[in-house]
Amino acid sequence: MKMIINGKKVDSFSKETFDVINPFNNNLIDSVPKANAEDIDEAITKAVIAQKSWAKVPISEKAKILYKFLDLVEENKEDLAQTLCAENGKPITEARAEINNVFISFEGFIGKAKHYYGTIIPAGTEEGQEKNIQFITRAPIGVVVCIIPFNFPCDLFDQKVAPALLMGNSALVLPSSENPLTVLKLSSLLVDAGIPDGVIQCITAPGSVKGNAVADKRVGLVTLTGSTEVGIQSAKVAAENLTHIALELGGNDAFIVLDDADVDLAAKEIVWGRMYNTGQVCCASKRFIVHNSIKDEFVEKVISNIKKLKFGDPSEEDTEIACLISEKAAKEIEKQVNKTVEQGGKIVLGGNRNGSCYEPTVIVDIPRDADVAKDMEIFGPVISVISFDDDDEAVEIANSSIYGLSSCVFSKDQKRAYNIASQMEAGGVVINGASFFRSFEMPFGGWKHSGIGTEGVYSTFEEMTLSKTIVLKDIVS
Repeated sequence: MKMIINGKKVDSFSKETFDVINPFNNNLIDSVPKANAEDIDEAITKAVIAQKSWAKVPISEKAKILYKFLDLVEENKEDLAQTLCAENGKPITEARAEINNVFISFEGFIGKAKHYYGTIIPAGTEEGQEKNIQFITRAPIGVVVCIIPFNFPCDLFDQKVAPALLMGNSALVLPSSENPLTVLKLSSLLVDAGIPDGVIQCITAPGSVKGNAVADKRVGLVTLTGSTEVGIQSAKVAAENLTHIALELGGNDAFIVLDDADVDLAAKEIVWGRMYNTGQVCCASKRFIVHNSIKDEFVEKVISNIKKLKFGDPSEEDTEIACLISEKAAKEIEKQVNKTVEQGGKIVLGGNRNGSCYEPTVIVDIPRDADVAKDMEIFGPVISVISFDDDDEAVEIANSSIYGLSSCVFSKDQKRAYNIASQMEAGGVVINGASFFRSFEMPFGGWKHSGIGTEGVYSTFEEMTLSKTIVLKDIVS
């Protein structure tokens, strides 16, 4: 498969390629160009030129093109889902759900764009301004570099590309090197739908090369979803040019279960909230902070629910949990689990790796000072249980992490649950549901080391535009 630069499917300047491998069976799926700094420079050059004309296209015309894109996605949705399943290793049912999200997200952003009105400060609102009217408008930010992670490549493509294009920006998409194929196909469909040359481009580049896009002074915004380490480094590079940056980074979300909680509900939510995408979810619950009086019951029911999951080939219709993105990722989880055991945790389910697969694992009796109880994010199907005795202790454990992406609390007492939620240091809190909750409408983002800025129909347009005030001086007689 080729990259897309200036509306054309092209090889890299170097003609080098790298392979995309199915993580479940290690079969070769395809090869893609291995971009270098020259490719990045060419794409940004074209993006700068194209953006000027695209900014002048009315929102209504942009919307028509994006609706045409959705028609093409509808025609190709099974191929897209099968590609995502093969290159990502996620179950085919989850892959189809992610492709279906393209419709939900793009339609949401289109609707918002059509009703994204300016603001007027009327004459006389402020003393001394009786003759002046002030219009507050939004202008495109320019070239938007969209750095996409491996775990939800299509969902994050939607969150970044749709608002970038609708606000008159050009988008340079940099997918994960591990699974770029579905994102390449979506970018190609945008070209087919009528997005002008240079307005949408997709470059397959190693991580070290992506930094060239972040460092380019012609870029208006870098929007990145990835690890905290990469986010901090990108922010430092972007700061050299005062480039705007939006970061959605790591998380070690707290899942608090109070003594009056519905234990059956909490145990059920874990299956969706921690095992989805084999645990490779930034806002998945990862630290399970459970009251001592119900800990044993909770763990027993969690284990029972997990054992019902069907493990297997992600391409099979009944598979519910499959492999990780790579054997390297599975080995990292293995290392983290072993460290947790060394620090006092006890494995009561799972704990074994086979290639890129890691068994769903439950670890109990984890001390509060263990790494996983604070800042060690396990990006896989691992349940880490930390117990507590009172509400203040639960909040203290939850807030002990450098991360603050999302969180949740379970209680039958809504006032009690709200009190806990209001104290949790996170960008979002779910009451009586897993922290793995992200609608396209909501502003999604983290506190502390979990990010800067938010994404979603509610707020992304502010991230993707610049404010401009136009004053009609002495217009009122």
